[in-house]
Amino acid sequence: MDFANSLNGLAAKVAQQASVIQTEEATKNAFVMPFIHSVLGYDVFDPSEVTPEYVCDVGTKKGEKIDYAILKGGEVQILIECKKIGEPLSINHASQLFRYFHVTSARVAILTNGRSYSFFTDLDAPNKMDEKPFMELDLLDVDEHVIPELLKLTKAAFDVESIVNAAGELKYVSRIKKLLAGLLGNPDDDFVKFVAARVYDGVVTQKVRELFSELTRKAAVQFLNEQANDRLKSAIVGPVGIVAQTIEVPHSISVQAEESLEKVVTTAEELEGFMVVRAILRSAVDVKRIVMRDNQSYCAILLDDNNRKTICRLHFNRAQKYLGLLDQSRSETRIPIGGVDDIYAHFDKLIDAVKAFETQSPIAQPE
Repeated sequence: MDFANSLNGLAAKVAQQASVIQTEEATKNAFVMPFIHSVLGYDVFDPSEVTPEYVCDVGTKKGEKIDYAILKGGEVQILIECKKIGEPLSINHASQLFRYFHVTSARVAILTNGRSYSFFTDLDAPNKMDEKPFMELDLLDVDEHVIPELLKLTKAAFDVESIVNAAGELKYVSRIKKLLAGLLGNPDDDFVKFVAARVYDGVVTQKVRELFSELTRKAAVQFLNEQANDRLKSAIVGPVGIVAQTIEVPHSISVQAEESLEKVVTTAEELEGFMVVRAILRSAVDVKRIVMRDNQSYCAILLDDNNRKTICRLHFNRAQKYLGLLDQSRSETRIPIGGVDDIYAHFDKLIDAVKAFETQSPIAQPE
């Protein structure tokens, strides 16, 4: 199984099983060991390659253990500390990583709860673990830009020097992205002044600042939605950020349908929901067969671009969001959800919907 499939498979497992995992030990067995073994490619049953409960006495601290140490050539390269699934990852949870990083040859430390992974190195001071991660991975919301760097930590392509050299850029690009997200979603006074001074010809009074605070937020939302629509119309959509793929626009779309499409606004949240559904169904069907058709009332996700094979509907254009599921008579049940991540709770229902279509006669499902 290749890297992308392994990562997607583990993501699906986390989505399906996270709610039944109750302990740190269960988290390690269910999610962390498969990440080390299947995704990174290390043999978790070879102690010369992966040592669990790694002991390294530090000063007066005797007999403390780190959850996993990954070795190469007899030297520790990566340290991994685990927490229970669902626990937030805080730097306060990384005290053992700090101590062990200092006294071993490790250049990379990982703090994880089985779903989220924070990667640390020593950018700020040599041989001293940084307080902030240079890279973060969420298995249920994978940033495609993380994938090439994660590959460098796999056994087959291990290149710790390369990833450490790139860590500075990764660290600051990540911070800038979070800063921009905050400024665009909730612009502060300085940012509003900056924008107003460049587009408004008059004096920027308090009243003008208040006006531009709302205008800046509204412009940011429209800009991001337009970018999402441009990506959709260019048919460039990737499955949960793992490996970007091209979705071909069917030739059957008429000019009239194209004109109608112009009236539909596909939001970034709908695109995210579509990609979550694709990630869930990856284990059951070729994701190239899963297509999104948006309209003014809801966003439909179809199998084989066939409106008689509706997998689900996303009702996101209202305050209360719903996931719509259709039975064999095409009667829809709308399930209230709080956000995109709640789609994962209906993993089995979505899988069953696709399997039902696959077992039906093609004659019974015309275009």
